[in-house]
Amino acid sequence: MASNPHNSDARHGTFLSRLDSIDRRWIFLMMALAVAGPIIWVGITGKTFPETPTPAVQGAFDAIERLPEGSRVLVSFDFDPASAGELQPMATAIIHHCAMRKLRICGMTLWAPGGPLIGATFTDVIGNDPSYVYGVNFVDLGYQAGNEGVMKQVGTDFPRAFPSDARSTPFAQVPMLKDIHKLTDFDLLVSVSAGYPGSKEWIQYGVSPTMTGGKPLPFVAGATGVQTPQLIPYYPGQMAGVLGAIKGAAEYESLVNTKLRSMDSGKPIAPKFQEAQRRMAPQLVAHVLMVGLIVVGNVIYFAGRRKGAHV
Repeated sequence: MASNPHNSDARHGTFLSRLDSIDRRWIFLMMALAVAGPIIWVGITGKTFPETPTPAVQGAFDAIERLPEGSRVLVSFDFDPASAGELQPMATAIIHHCAMRKLRICGMTLWAPGGPLIGATFTDVIGNDPSYVYGVNFVDLGYQAGNEGVMKQVGTDFPRAFPSDARSTPFAQVPMLKDIHKLTDFDLLVSVSAGYPGSKEWIQYGVSPTMTGGKPLPFVAGATGVQTPQLIPYYPGQMAGVLGAIKGAAEYESLVNTKLRSMDSGKPIAPKFQEAQRRMAPQLVAHVLMVGLIVVGNVIYFAGRRKGAHV
């Protein structure tokens, strides 16, 4: 017996009508499961989703990879605890990468709340590593007020901008800072920023040719999702690479951890060095659910319009 197309349309219409009138609490439940499920799965299995780095993230990784052992890297922690959820994983990954490469790291900040984040990151990444001695392999310069004024000052007279480190040791008495007179005496500048002053201002007042006297200074930036579009026009001209939000941090982490696995085959990677990748799982599943709901909503809408047109 041939099926009746009108009965099929009626069943189809009934199904869409039920979806259209679904209790929104079911949608809230689906979103809760989309977020909680991947978190639980990652916590139990320890696995993370694979990441494919974009050219901008690969550029940031390569900029550090190119530096010879012992090179000096200045990292500006221009963010606060409110944005640490998005930026701390990339700051941790960058310091971790520098430590793996045996680079000398100098931390500073132009944000008052960012001061404690420098020491906390060094402690978390370097810990009690005997190969890294404070003042010799890494140093915390702490916070300095002045915004762009500090950026201009370090370009010509770094010790004047930071007369002492966060432990009140005079600049001249820190072995790692020997021969540091201006910003371009560093081999790389990294800015992890949540806004003003941050990466954009470092480009304008720190690494621009007019501020460096024409001497090139490699520059890498990590920024929040809302700030990243402002930096893209400067890549790859003024910047060697850009890490955008937690996604960029996850891609960078993936590159660093791949290198770490090649160095220490079989050794498990600590969760603190996979934080960005771990956070991508619930974000990915939640976004897929949102896109699916948008598609279903549009199908219901246009089906309703079509039904109305046939009445």
